[in-house]
Amino acid sequence: MPLDIASNPRHTRPSVSRRFSVAPMMDWTDHHCRYFLRLLSKHALLYTEMVTTGALLNGDHERFLRHDQSEHPLALQLGGSVPADLAACARLAQASGYDEVNLNVGCPSDRVQNNLIGAVLMAHPALVADCVRAMLDAVSIPVTVKHRIGINGRDSYAQLCDFVGQVHEAGCTSFTVHARIAILEGLSPKENRDIPPLRYDIVAQLKADFPDLEIILNGGIKTLEQCDEHLQIFDGVMLGREAYHNPYILADVDQRLFGSTAPVISRAAALSALRPYIAAHLESGGSMHHITRHVLGLGTGFPGARRFRQLLSVDIHKAQNPLTLLDQAAELLEGR
Repeated sequence: MPLDIASNPRHTRPSVSRRFSVAPMMDWTDHHCRYFLRLLSKHALLYTEMVTTGALLNGDHERFLRHDQSEHPLALQLGGSVPADLAACARLAQASGYDEVNLNVGCPSDRVQNNLIGAVLMAHPALVADCVRAMLDAVSIPVTVKHRIGINGRDSYAQLCDFVGQVHEAGCTSFTVHARIAILEGLSPKENRDIPPLRYDIVAQLKADFPDLEIILNGGIKTLEQCDEHLQIFDGVMLGREAYHNPYILADVDQRLFGSTAPVISRAAALSALRPYIAAHLESGGSMHHITRHVLGLGTGFPGARRFRQLLSVDIHKAQNPLTLLDQAAELLEGR
């Protein structure tokens, strides 16, 4: 049920920590994935896949905004460039209980470029500022921006500072920075995650020049040791593909980065805790694969990993009782 915003003013909401977060990833960080990741870490900030304003305003917004209460702290990432539309979507996000709204200024795909969404907006800082201002005027939850250090043809440090400066003047105080430029012609979105070189030094200079802003580093981070190092400079770190392909890395996040004293959940316990959720999904007519595709990385790094993946990615499609295979997969994780 949507929250009554009048009875939930901003000061009653817990503050959002961006010390560690999992990046919004298209086709990956859906509500099933987030439910699973939350079993591993109680404190990591989770993001939805990018949702366009058109999808929310013209489609089934309840489906796009659906989430389980256990997923909090949770941010909605929006794609769009029309201030009024973004403001309307931010209101929907707040009414649905999200803890933050994030504007995508980093996606390099042709499809979103043509709709003036994503990284192409780095060439239009004044428009991004107008978008942020409209959202901030519409809601009381935080409005943040995720962007690149530049795009081809607009990749100087001065232009990056101009972008951040204009958006900050509109009221944004938290920026998640992917430490690569985006090449908007000639590279696929996947290639844009690997080919442009990482420039952590550029983001570090940005933090030095805007010390009062919250700067979250994204791009190429793979270990908690690297997180520790980056947190000496930046206000937070965001993991993307590594958090998806090796999700058990999140199990140590609460103790290591948030000072939690709660015991670390085991791989087997995490999968067992997911079982009732999967059973309910099956009961409602859903497919087990909708969920188990997100947990395949839980078996990374031990001799039975291949069998684990076989059970949950191939065998389940021909099993009369797929939960039995889930139990077999959990047994493979015992002691891991």
